[in-house]
Amino acid sequence: MKLQKMLSLAATMIALPAIGFAEEAPKAVPTDMIWIMNTLLFLIGGFLVFFMAAGFAMLEAGLVRSKNVTMQLTKNMGLFSIACIAYYLVGYNLMYPLGTWGIEKVLSGVWGVAVMEGVGVSADGVDDYAYAATASDYFFQLMFCAATASIVSGALAERIKLWPFLIFTALLTGAIYPLQASWKWGGGFLDAAGFLDFAGSTVVHSVGGWAALAGALILGPRLGKYKDGGVVPMLGSNLPLATLGTFILWLGWFGFNGGSQLAMGSIGDIADVSRIFVNTNMAAAAGAFVAMLATQLAYGKVDLTMVLNGALAGLVSITAEPLTPTMGWTCFIGGVGGVIVVYGVPLLDKFKIDDHIGTSIQIVDQQTYWSWNSLYKSSHRKSSLPYGISQLIVMRAYTEVVQPRPPSNIHAAFNCRLIKTLSLSKEVQAKVFCVNKYMRRKRKMVDFRVNVSDSESGVLLCSATLGICWSK
Repeated sequence: MKLQKMLSLAATMIALPAIGFAEEAPKAVPTDMIWIMNTLLFLIGGFLVFFMAAGFAMLEAGLVRSKNVTMQLTKNMGLFSIACIAYYLVGYNLMYPLGTWGIEKVLSGVWGVAVMEGVGVSADGVDDYAYAATASDYFFQLMFCAATASIVSGALAERIKLWPFLIFTALLTGAIYPLQASWKWGGGFLDAAGFLDFAGSTVVHSVGGWAALAGALILGPRLGKYKDGGVVPMLGSNLPLATLGTFILWLGWFGFNGGSQLAMGSIGDIADVSRIFVNTNMAAAAGAFVAMLATQLAYGKVDLTMVLNGALAGLVSITAEPLTPTMGWTCFIGGVGGVIVVYGVPLLDKFKIDDHIGTSIQIVDQQTYWSWNSLYKSSHRKSSLPYGISQLIVMRAYTEVVQPRPPSNIHAAFNCRLIKTLSLSKEVQAKVFCVNKYMRRKRKMVDFRVNVSDSESGVLLCSATLGICWSK
């Protein structure tokens, strides 16, 4: 009996600590730790998205012809530098009015340069103690802004001069992108309407894509791209480099989507970040694999450039909502993006829209994604399809107004050999100038400059040079 009592007492004493731990409530995460972890998320996500700039540069350098590689790399360095300056000077406050609107829910009322917290700031002196460091948020959002300009760079490769492109980059990163981003992420009218864009599928990629498409329409195709009703292939200079660039972009997208969780201060938040990483990876893999199958079926062999764009299309497709879908739905969403790229690029060629890197076509993925996104969430969340369509319409109209497209009959002026003024329409006229006369390889050469302007205001819409030669 004594032995049984002693054993019972010993068992009770051993169990007491466990009982105490079981009844103890989970401790709340200190606010300091939440602030530190959120800040760390923005910094890690920010430098991963920064690395995407290298990915864009490598992808574009690998897909342009050898003679244009140096210029394409120069544009990538220039656009990132200008994006940093423009976003600091005006973009950040234009994007985040913090409730101070000049035009309610449309235009920020805060103008001026971005400002960080002070050196060695304490908890009492930070801007938002429950969120993260202002500098980390600024750094993270700046990387998104620069990525938008990189999309345009690839689409207009090999046919736009350096300084006009950089001027447009300053306009895009300092005004166009921040203004439309404020409509969703800054608490504007689209956000008030319930529109969903988790990580920038529309705010970043769609806007960059529409701007790239407008630029491609204005500039026209590269010389010799379309001849005798067919498409002339212009092969890239270095496919290993393009493949490396795609993998770098794939890596950077984990910061792009994962950082957009905007919180890492709880078990739920870090679990969601992990889920986003998995879904992002699955969408890219599905897009690449489906593009591989589609090119095999369509052309009888696999096309590496289509596979690369398939991976990027999958990434863009999942960016609108990388958190809630299951891995199965994620594969489906990314796979549809891969199909659209394979069959969408030839469609652009039919309209003689020369999108060299394939970035503009990826905007179509948003429309597909919104449809499946709304079906997936219809059972437990208000459908985002109407808001997705409205956002696409708003963004397209916005970028087309900022970058108006001249009439299609503008090219008629380029065949004129006389120095005269041509009336292309009631709104547009072309002035043809003889610029230079010279000899080259026993051939007479005459260069003409064609300036196309608005008939009423005289504003220059575009300009081109035409060289004519004949044997001596």
